[in-house]
Amino acid sequence: MQKRYVIIAAGGKGTRMNSDLPKQFHLLDGRPILMNTIDCFATSSNSPEILVALHRDMQTYWADLCSQYHFVSPHRVLDGGESRFQSVKNGIMKILESEKSPLEDILIAIHDAARPVVSAQLIAKCFTETAIHGATTLALQSTNSVRLGDMQHSEATNRERVWIIQTPQTFKASILKEAFAQPELATFTDDASVVEKMGYRIHLIPGEYSNLKITFPEDIAIAQLYLHALKAKRPLV
Repeated sequence: MQKRYVIIAAGGKGTRMNSDLPKQFHLLDGRPILMNTIDCFATSSNSPEILVALHRDMQTYWADLCSQYHFVSPHRVLDGGESRFQSVKNGIMKILESEKSPLEDILIAIHDAARPVVSAQLIAKCFTETAIHGATTLALQSTNSVRLGDMQHSEATNRERVWIIQTPQTFKASILKEAFAQPELATFTDDASVVEKMGYRIHLIPGEYSNLKITFPEDIAIAQLYLHALKAKRPLV
């Protein structure tokens, strides 16, 4: 039987939110964004074990928030690193230290803390497709015209070949162990790019527009609308 995990990368500082408070702690639907994100996985049928990578300086604050909001969804907190690569690597190591199952039987999803509206259907599809393909990421095909270059020099490109990447990005543990043993590079913009550097092919899974990443203050209002729709679809427990 396959074991399923999700590492939620929650070490970001949210500088584009015009606030000293990291964006995962801003309120959405009356409670911190991170709580909504955790619950997306905690209420999914796959029931993965949840690990949250938090900077050490924010762990006491998070514990206080959990007490304040009576948040009891099961999760483990681990030390986040100085980069996403380091945070995810810490999570992988924690999983591998405690697991006795063969690495091929362990699936690990990696998700942005600031994507609090990922549906149970998408989560299930990520794990199902990863069991087949080994390395997957959610992606949306661009609906806009796209140009490559900078402000002075750019050229049009075929938008049908442009994909906007989302999370979860999900992998077999054996692949992640190998990929995150390599040195960190500036070209590693996400977890799929780390795995791809080792020669693995990344399988794309169609994402959902509601699975937005909260980056700017106005994104919270949009996420609120999507979250209400998502909650209406969740089964009562």
